[in-house]
Amino acid sequence: MNNPTKKSLFITDDGKNVTFTFILVTSLFLLWGFCNGMIDVMDKHFQDKLHLTKAQSAWVQFAHYMGYTLMALPAGWLTRRLGYKYGIISGLILVALGGFWFMPATSISQFWAFLLGVCLIAMGLTVLETVANPYTTVLGAKERGATRINLAQSFNGIGWILGPIVGGYYFYSEGGVEVSHGQLYIPYVGIAIVVLLLAVVFFFANVPDLKVEDTYHTDDKATTAEPADRQVNRFLCYLLMVLNVGVLAFATYMILGLILPACNVSVEQTRHLALLIAGLSLAIAAIALTPVARKLSSHSIWAHPHFSSATLSQFLYVAAQAGIFSFFINYVISEMPAVSRAAADGWLIGGNVIERDGALFVNEKGATRLLGYVGFVLFCLGRFVGAAIINHFPAHRVLGTYAFVNMLLCGVVVMKLGWLSVYAVFANFFFMSVMFPTNFALGIHGLGAQAKKNAAAFIVMSITGGALMPKLMGHLGDIYNMSVSFWMPLVCFGLIAAYGFLWSRLSQTEGVRGLKTSGGH
Repeated sequence: MNNPTKKSLFITDDGKNVTFTFILVTSLFLLWGFCNGMIDVMDKHFQDKLHLTKAQSAWVQFAHYMGYTLMALPAGWLTRRLGYKYGIISGLILVALGGFWFMPATSISQFWAFLLGVCLIAMGLTVLETVANPYTTVLGAKERGATRINLAQSFNGIGWILGPIVGGYYFYSEGGVEVSHGQLYIPYVGIAIVVLLLAVVFFFANVPDLKVEDTYHTDDKATTAEPADRQVNRFLCYLLMVLNVGVLAFATYMILGLILPACNVSVEQTRHLALLIAGLSLAIAAIALTPVARKLSSHSIWAHPHFSSATLSQFLYVAAQAGIFSFFINYVISEMPAVSRAAADGWLIGGNVIERDGALFVNEKGATRLLGYVGFVLFCLGRFVGAAIINHFPAHRVLGTYAFVNMLLCGVVVMKLGWLSVYAVFANFFFMSVMFPTNFALGIHGLGAQAKKNAAAFIVMSITGGALMPKLMGHLGDIYNMSVSFWMPLVCFGLIAAYGFLWSRLSQTEGVRGLKTSGGH
């Protein structure tokens, strides 16, 4: 007897083979992994060049992830209006604009100019992620959506490996920080050219809009404001909607903190005024959203706690990931024990060490090599392994287990156990690997085609966790040390584990596997 699941990974329910389309969309995952990987080696460069603290250098992450916050909802609107194909092309063009901006930014040589370029690229990546993540889940049999998104994200992991290698080559060149600072535009202009070529390929390619089963009838138009299912956690839905607005309020506070001093407003007045404006906007949003939460119907994506909880879980995951990735170089330099001469001269470190008190310690360029050759290789490997595991075990349990293991690993880092803590940091990369795609697949599970696009926009918007929380982690590193700063991701992983283990109850679904599903979707 033939097993249809063996051939249905890239074959839709109506018999269409979409293998080439999946390969083409997967190239987008590689692209944004590469861009994100380069971002993570920028922090230490700007610390050295502009004499910034760790918390101040986290403005790079803030600018990057604020791009996601600002563009997430417009990206969802674009996708609904233009469809998958032209949504992707729009995102690619925006990434190219951001890449070309690095040419004048390098000439200006001011921190704000680089942050603007980072933000523009992130806005383009937001559109791509809003389209590509849910699109992979419908490019084939619905039962294997979690497998496809994890497989696509595996190639995203390859981009994460290449990004720090290329970024380290330019940010930590042999000529020193001044020479490398003048070369920052080169990789980004290269990205812009490649992205424009990719946009041309997508223009001529077949990228169909596919219909999917709408388990929760979220695509149906509600004619009356029917009450939500009594199982729905209204308070959680309300809290998460306010949280999204709160993120924007915090962004307003931070941005005003930069603008007002330039207008000759004192530091104290700036702090009070920015806090007042941000607080008022959050309070108004909380009041305005109260009737919205009361009128939630089964047609609203917010009426389904497996989705609303996924936005919070994704916020926490990206917060933890961005913090660990951003400060990996700082951790290696300040917390990693001395290495032997043989290890220092080996291919992995490549002689990139400094001598202190007669011992050899890895320097910035050596740490960048460790990030690319070890950290992100483990991250990529974890995604391939995770895609295989989710074929055989419920995705929510895999998420919960991986998050719990990461929480324990962060505890080992906090305890400062020498090389054991260093190994725990590297192990974090492996166990973080499946969290983003699995969160995404669990969050949009069972939603209709149009609802998936709306839900994807909010889940991408929750990436804002990477803008806010690394500043907290950097602040802990400034006050205490980089080991103590791992308390931030430790708490995040604990909450993600809770979501994973509770997902079945939240979705009223027994479980989602790569090969089959019991109920829903």
